[in-house]
Amino acid sequence: MRNLVFALVSVVGAALSMATCPAIAASSQERFEQCLSCHGGKGQSENPETPSLGGQPEDYLLTQMFTFREKLRKSELMNEMAKDLSDDDLRNFSIALAKLPAPAPATTPADAARVERAKILIVQGKCGICHQENLAGKDQVPRIAAQREDYLLKSLREYKSGVRVGYDPAMIEVMRTITEDNIVDLAHYLARTP
Repeated sequence: MRNLVFALVSVVGAALSMATCPAIAASSQERFEQCLSCHGGKGQSENPETPSLGGQPEDYLLTQMFTFREKLRKSELMNEMAKDLSDDDLRNFSIALAKLPAPAPATTPADAARVERAKILIVQGKCGICHQENLAGKDQVPRIAAQREDYLLKSLREYKSGVRVGYDPAMIEVMRTITEDNIVDLAHYLARTP
């Protein structure tokens, strides 16, 4: 039942993304502009459940776009966007997107208790080993600091349920002991971390 709920949420999320983003563009330049229209031209997405790409490591972006192009990572919109991109397009997109400024943290007030619980979880899960101590990511590991809270919730839930299969099984292992309450605390804290 829980997997069905997550699958439905993913379908609704994809439909909303398609509704808020213009039609799929033809040229690589048009597709890059399409990236910015959904993910934010200044590095910070304003679309629900759509990640901010500013400040992401170039290698991470390249890997993700490759997995979308090859349909190793499933997202109807992203698979369609990436399907005809050349290797050079993928490299150029990752370079340009990585140069966007990192997103600003959420400005809504933080809940001190949730922040403290999240900090403990980050130490226990050794998040700083892969994502760096400042959670800004490196190489093929994403920046999670100041990411959209709704996107963090979606991603963590997908890792937990097994819907999102990463190219590195480390997240599946980390998520094994993480509860729904933990996910909510983590997303709350990470979205507010500069």
